[in-house]
Amino acid sequence: MIESKAMFVIDHVSHAYIDEEGTEALALNDVSATIAHGEFVAIIGTNGSGKSTLAKHLNVLLKPTQGDILVDGISVSDDSRLWDIRRRVGMVFQNPDNQIVAAVVEEDVAFGPENLGVPRAELRRRVDAALTAVRMQEYRTHAPHLLSGGQKQRIAIAGVLAMQPQAIILDEPTAMLDPRGRREVLATVHELHRTLGMTVVYITHFMEEAITADRVIVMKHGSPVMTGTPREVFSQVDTLLDLGLEVPVATEVAARLRAQGVPVAADVLTATELGDALCPYV
Repeated sequence: MIESKAMFVIDHVSHAYIDEEGTEALALNDVSATIAHGEFVAIIGTNGSGKSTLAKHLNVLLKPTQGDILVDGISVSDDSRLWDIRRRVGMVFQNPDNQIVAAVVEEDVAFGPENLGVPRAELRRRVDAALTAVRMQEYRTHAPHLLSGGQKQRIAIAGVLAMQPQAIILDEPTAMLDPRGRREVLATVHELHRTLGMTVVYITHFMEEAITADRVIVMKHGSPVMTGTPREVFSQVDTLLDLGLEVPVATEVAARLRAQGVPVAADVLTATELGDALCPYV
């Protein structure tokens, strides 16, 4: 029996499925990890690495074939606590159009808590607070389909916030957005993490997003193969490239310079840091 006050305790979790050939395969293979309350964790990996499957286990969209997960101390194997878990953990998916259900922004944000029977006055307060948190209050009466991709994703996040979860899981939330939309969404998520102290699990294939997390977990073939701070993980350039992953551009340039004999630090993450490191040589 596992016990913890962490937001998520993942204890030897495996998830099996039947592939196209009728053979049992493992999407997750003996995964163990802990994510603390208030932590911002990025999960990266190539397609098929299990990162999205893991995300769906954290609010019981999927259940482990083996092992267990505690969500704020509640076991996902306890069917009687399913909705307790989902009230604690909100989820935002890749395509915001799949989460928008109403013809007016404020009605869409109200949809979740209204279905939980939240009283009218409290519902109004929650919608106002959620739209303010994602800086979309001026669009409250707009039609969602007229918004940009980044604005739609912020509305999807507001809908999750109105449910007042303790944690938010974002499964490649910027994959379908242009660079401006990606910046909007990432800035919004960090603001929520900073001001509300929310636990954030952020699935991404953009390394420039992953470096902004408190911690990075790298997945391969359904198992974590690396974990650490962004500096600890991305300083291992060759290992990440061998895993089929990209690294931040500044980190890769720094690695190439080191290979040419330029003594640039191994933990460079951003263009600014790379520029500062090269100033003595200009």
